[in-house]
Amino acid sequence: MSSSEKISRRVFASLAAAAVMLPAAARPPSHTMQRRLIKPPRLRFGDTIGLIAPGGHTNDEAIEKAVARIEQLGFRVREGANLRAVHGNYGGTVQQRRADLHAMFGAPEVKAIWCIRGGSGCISLLATLDYGLIRAHPKILLGYSDITALHLAIYRHAGLVTFHGPVASSGSSDYTTQHMLAVLMDPQPVYTIAMALENRVRAQSDAQYALRTVRQGQASGRLIGGNLSLVSALTGTPYAADFRKAILFLEEVNEEPYRIDRWMTQLDLALGFRHAAALMIGVCENCGPKDEELSLSLDDTLDQHLAPLAIPAVSGYSFGHIRNQFTLPIGIHARLDTASETLTLLEAAVS
Repeated sequence: MSSSEKISRRVFASLAAAAVMLPAAARPPSHTMQRRLIKPPRLRFGDTIGLIAPGGHTNDEAIEKAVARIEQLGFRVREGANLRAVHGNYGGTVQQRRADLHAMFGAPEVKAIWCIRGGSGCISLLATLDYGLIRAHPKILLGYSDITALHLAIYRHAGLVTFHGPVASSGSSDYTTQHMLAVLMDPQPVYTIAMALENRVRAQSDAQYALRTVRQGQASGRLIGGNLSLVSALTGTPYAADFRKAILFLEEVNEEPYRIDRWMTQLDLALGFRHAAALMIGVCENCGPKDEELSLSLDDTLDQHLAPLAIPAVSGYSFGHIRNQFTLPIGIHARLDTASETLTLLEAAVS
């Protein structure tokens, strides 16, 4: 054996040994999603809902508002032990936030977990979550925005249906509450969701709320997606959304069109929008160009990605960082119909 071959072998051996010694957070998980999708037990009035802050930090005012909302809906509340923790702009350290999530999944009396807000930081939990624990104790996980990271990771590595819907401290409406409770409490084999009348009315003065059909048609597939920046950020990781043959839903808030274009391009380069069953864009609140800047409009930016497709593609649907939003169960089969401007769930999301 030549001296160069000996050196190469020693280098390879040392690198392999270093990889084995890496902490769990630095290694991608070896587990993959099971074939059988798990649906959490339905929520019932009087059940206990766990309230946690797995992303951004919260405060007493928001907690009081969230607790009052949960109790007014007819449920009990269990607050996470670290709900009031603050670590920079996060709701505690990674360890504190992870501990609250694990504790709620492990607590027999907790039937659903409601995130009090989004913010940022959920992505830091993914590598060290106990997906076996989550799969062994399936229950409802509800939230949107930064909670997208948890939805995608749990769906992929625990095979559990979770719910992209309102956060506990956000403003609510009859439309939001009706669709949230219907999906979480009343398992139906078919459930059709029409877009919010309030959003249609608002579209008369605020163009970003307008329903637009860029590509017509009907399409069926499992629901996958969430906040655009998070879906894009997970591309190329073990937690990325596989939206092939799926209805990919995306929303964003407070971002300029060039950022929307960058994230959409990244997703398209990663898997190709053409491989999705359909694209459904929500209301992207405050995502137009700044007045003083030369820029494409939000619609023009979206159309660059949607118009070339041969699959149904729409924007302005009633989900996102908005008051009137419906709840989307991750992994459930659904049908998008651009003619009727509806989304129909083709199976129950809870057991």
